[in-house]
This record gives sequence, structure tokens and C-alpha cells, in this order.
Amino acid sequence: MRLPRWTVYPALATLAVFAVGALPRPVEPEASGAALAARGAAPTPTPAPKHKRVVVLGIDGLDPEILQDVIARYPDRMRNFAALIEEGELASLGTSYPPQSPVAWSNFITGRNPGGHGIYDFIHRNPVTRTPVPGSVKEVHGSQVDLWGDWKFPIGGDTPSNRSGKSFWQILRDHGVPADVWRMPANFPVESSLGLSFPGMMTPALDSAYGTYTVYSTDPPVNTQRSGGRFQPVSVDRQGVIRTRLLGPPNSFKQHDPQASVPLTIYVDAERGGAVVEIGDQYVVLAPGEWSDFVQASFEMLPMGISSVSGIVRFYLRSLDPFELYCSPVNIDPTDPVAPVSEPTSASADLKDAIGWYYTQGMAEEVNALKDEAITEREFMHQSRLVYDQRVRMMEHALDLYLSDDEGGLFFFYYSTIDLCCHMMWHVGDEEHPHHPHVAALADESSTDWTHRDESQWRETIADLYMLMDPVLGRMRSRLAPDDLLIVMSDHGFAPWHRKFSLNTWLLEEGYLVLKEGRDKEQPGGPNVFAFTGDGSAVDWTRTRAYAMGFNGLYLNLAGRELDDPATPDVDESGIVEPGVEADALLAELKVKLEAIRDPKNGAQVVLSADLASAIYHGERIAEAPDILVGYNAGYGNSDASSTGRIPNAVLDDNDGGTFNGNHLMSPRVVAGTLITNGRVREGDHDLEDLTVEILKQYGIDPPSGMDGEPVLE
Repeated sequence: MRLPRWTVYPALATLAVFAVGALPRPVEPEASGAALAARGAAPTPTPAPKHKRVVVLGIDGLDPEILQDVIARYPDRMRNFAALIEEGELASLGTSYPPQSPVAWSNFITGRNPGGHGIYDFIHRNPVTRTPVPGSVKEVHGSQVDLWGDWKFPIGGDTPSNRSGKSFWQILRDHGVPADVWRMPANFPVESSLGLSFPGMMTPALDSAYGTYTVYSTDPPVNTQRSGGRFQPVSVDRQGVIRTRLLGPPNSFKQHDPQASVPLTIYVDAERGGAVVEIGDQYVVLAPGEWSDFVQASFEMLPMGISSVSGIVRFYLRSLDPFELYCSPVNIDPTDPVAPVSEPTSASADLKDAIGWYYTQGMAEEVNALKDEAITEREFMHQSRLVYDQRVRMMEHALDLYLSDDEGGLFFFYYSTIDLCCHMMWHVGDEEHPHHPHVAALADESSTDWTHRDESQWRETIADLYMLMDPVLGRMRSRLAPDDLLIVMSDHGFAPWHRKFSLNTWLLEEGYLVLKEGRDKEQPGGPNVFAFTGDGSAVDWTRTRAYAMGFNGLYLNLAGRELDDPATPDVDESGIVEPGVEADALLAELKVKLEAIRDPKNGAQVVLSADLASAIYHGERIAEAPDILVGYNAGYGNSDASSTGRIPNAVLDDNDGGTFNGNHLMSPRVVAGTLITNGRVREGDHDLEDLTVEILKQYGIDPPSGMDGEPVLE
């Protein structure tokens, strides 16, 4: 996934680099519960604000069943959740289909199902090439004017949001109701409100859409390029100096868009047990096991200071012998953003002045580095703790601003901690997980340095993640007035992911996907096999009737929709399945076969439901949907390889590392979200779209045409 086009249009201004003189060792992160409890009395809300105060705490991945279990097991540490449930109610909240974060949060943002807002998956497909494309943004290609040497001038091109439907905070704005929206997923490019608006998940880093880490190492592995980052080989000279470079954004003013870079010099002092990192005119002093704060890096896009782009990075010194220094993805600089990371644009710099540097990258927890084994589980959890502590400071500041304004209105704040940490740490406490033997020793080790809870162990990580949110809820409750409406909600729940199912391989073996003569699925140790058109394609599109793309999507090779690729004039890749009777019969056949699949290892049903898009979606964009949404049973999910168009060797395989180990990319029936409120919930089932309608109802606003849902509260 390439970097959005906006990165090639930096502001033509003089960059004021923030100077850091020999930074001291980083301050240890605050213990969340103790720190929140120790804070002084908070400013009380302004009496009788102009607009009712509605406060929504969005906790990604909060599962209602796990929550109830943790409350029962640790009542002394879950008092705030228990008190809110006693005051109001705990209910399941129906998630999206599929239960993927950009889809679910888009349901909540717009009050519409995917057929209306058009976001169906993290990964969509190009109907001409069948290659994966981003689900959340559109790619509008531009052109270029070739200049002298290797220079060029890019013209046009952009990556606007792919989401249709007005956000609820813009509807509130149209009716004069303020809304502060903090870290909302799928809110990039940022949509303004009558208040403050900050984006969350799906906000790109400066160096790539999801961010690319770097590990500078004197003893790198053979495979230095990883799926989410890279190992950069370095050497220490006789003076103890490492000279290397930090890669930044692609420079679209140069031919082939090479990444811009800046010099990075590292002074290694093994005798004193530390290192100094020099970047620009800033110096960072680190001992092994320590994190730096963010530092700025200015990437020159045009010579002679005509244009540059500012980013921020932070470092973690893993070890001195061998030398290993982790460098985070390059985040957009909130004080000099190349593209707005807040509305109004100035708010991102104001936030930095208030709380210090912060991650602007949407998925700040370093899941990619842990997937790639570039960092350990312990290191991942400590980095995630830095993100969490930063969010706590951000929430305190956000509440200060919100409660000091007598206008009132809506307040939304989002936490990603539970979701991303459950993805990566589920196997530690799940002894039935195929990858648990690799982390069994860690499971029994103390996690007190992370939890600040006596005698805690890493096997209890999932429960500790829930306990980490209790003081956050307590702080929020303590700052609200009795008449304020408080809603805690999640986009989906969570389940284990024990076994990987490769949908493209199943389609191949069942005869729905056909390979070219002489081509085969992937072999152990062999090259990847992609279901793409072009010279590298293994698929015979003239005989293929169905293929998979995305985590839950199955597409027919439909005539009139799947199109010929002009880049391969010798073959016509147009779809071969005729719409109507033929397509309907094929979909019915696939649904029956998918739901009949049983795991030979244990006899479990693999696909809980294979639902036709035409049966579950409605709206003006339903034609873009996958034809079948594959809802996996708990414990199962589409393999990463198959979700990007590859054809792995095995249909079913153990989930033995290198990816998520807990998941929610399953049937919505097994990963419902959570709704807790101090209001009274109406009887019956409720979905994310219902909550959107309820927010509008609180301000006397009728839902606009096309919005789904019914009110939630009595």
C-alpha cells in the first residue's frame, strides 16, 4: 500500500527544528490507576450547558463476555465498570459484517451499513487487475512532467476517503451542536466538527500507509526486509561511531519516487553502557531497554531548502552487543503536518504544547515489529504502554477543554489498547493455542513492571488490559455531572485464532479457481503464488469462476464487472460468470459448500455462515461489495496470504506465529461488541447504527435519509 499522494505537496516554508540538547533518560511511564487516582480534583462541568452533554468512550475490541469474566475475577480492580453497569446496563452491541474495525467504525460514524457507506474490508480489490487496494481511501492517479536529470513535477493525484455518508458529528454541526471527536478511527482525511476533530486508526504514517519500522543492527538476520519494516545492517567504526540514514516519505519530485532520507549518526559507548543518537541538531541519550521521546526529522524534497517535510520518530535501544536500535515509523509532525491531523489544523500543534509529543500514526502499537519478530512480546507491551499513557494524558486534556466550555454537546474519545494487544498477546494466556508452546515460559514470568500489580503474570495479559481501562472509566465518570449521558461502546468483541483457513486454496481445490498450465499453488519454501493478472499471475481467468480478496470477501468472476486488463493484450481476463440465473446458482452452491466445511483436526465447523451480500446489505454502493461474506467460526480466520490474493499450499493450517493470534475477523455472531451506559437500554437487539441514531435523538435530530437504525435508550 503506497503513501497517499498528499505527501508530495509539502508547505514551502522555513522549517524550525526543535533542538534537543542531550536528552535525559526517558521518564518511566505512569502507572495508570495510581496516576489517575492521584490527580487533583477535576474542574466540575459547567452547570446547565447550552446543549446536553453526551460522552462516548470508544474502546476498540472490548468484549462483553470477557468484561463480565474480568469483573467477576477481579472485583476490586473493576469497580468503575461494575458501578456503571449497576447504575445503568450492560448489553451486547451488534457489530458490522464483516466485524473489521474500519467497517464497524464506518457503520457507527455514518449510521449506515456497508452497502451505504462503501467500506467492506481493510482490503478491496481492483476489478481490472484483481490486485488488493485500500478499502478506506480511493486512489486517484495523477501524471507528471519530466524535468532535468532525475527530477519531475507531479500533477494531480489524491487519496480521498472512500466512505460515503455524512459523519454524525457533521450532522450535529449542521444543527448547531458542538462535538469534540478524539482519535476516531476511519476519520482520515479529517472531517471537521463544531469543535475539535482528531483522526485515529487508518491515519497514515509519513513513510507509508501503516508505518514502517527500522531496526539498525550489527548482526541482522539473513532476511532483512520484513512485511512491516526492515533490518538495516550497520557497523561500528574504531571510534565507536555508526553512520547510517533514516528513511522517510517517498519523494515524488524524483523519478521512481525514492524515499527521502536524513543522516543518522550513533555514538556507541560500551564502556559507559549507552549510546547517543544524533539526528539533525538533536541528540538522544539511551541505555539498553530505554525509549526516547519523539524527535523531529526534516526530509528535503527539493534542493536548497525550497521544500521539506517534517516527521517525528522515537528510538528504543534494544542492546549494545550486538548493537540493535529500533526506530519507530516516521509519524506526521503535529506541529508542522504535511496533511492535517486535526481540525482545525492548528489543534494538533496546540495538543503537542499541552501534553508533549504524541503518535499521530493511526495504529501506533507496534504490531508489525512483533509479527516480524523484530521485537519481543515484552518490548511490544512496553511500547503499547507508552501509547496508552499518552492517550490518558490526551483524554485528560480533552476533558479539560470540553468541560470548560458551557456549550456542552458531544464528546468522543477512543482507546486502541485492548484491541491491538489482544491481537498479539492472546496466545500467551491461551494454552490451547498452537503457538502457546513458543511463549509458555513468558506466560509464567512476572508482568508487574508493566501492570504495576503485585504478583501479576503475563498469562493474565488479557485481563490486565481490561483492568487498565477501569481507572480511565473512573476518571471520566468522576468528571461528569449526574445528568450527563455516558456511553461506553466497542466496535466488536474478541476470540482466539487457532487455525488459518486459506479461502483461495479451497476455491482452487474445489475447482472454482483455476491455474494456468504448468502453474501450481505455493509449495513449502517456494515462491509466493498470487491470484493477479499480469506477467506474474498464476490464475487462468478464462476458466476461474470465483476468487477471494480481503479478510472475509469472496468475489465471483462476474461478466461485466470483472474487466479485461489492457496490460495483457494476448488474453481476455473479463469475467465469465453471467449475472442472473448462473451467478445466483453459483452463489447458492458456494454458500452450502462453505458452511459444510469441517476441520479434519477436530471436526469443528470452519465457516459459521457464508452470507450473500444481497441478503445483508442495502444502499447505493452494494454493487461494490464482495458477493459472499465469509463468517468464520471462533478459532478460525482467513490466512493473511489468502486475504491478499495468494494461494497457499494448505487449506487449513495451525496459526503458528507471524500474524495475529487473537482475532475478530469472523462471523459477527461470535464477536459482538459492548454497550454500557448510565441510561436505560430498550429491550431487544441493538447494532452500531442504532447507537448513531440515538446520539442524534439526544439532540432532537431526525436521522437523515439512508441512515439505518433505531433509538437505543428509553
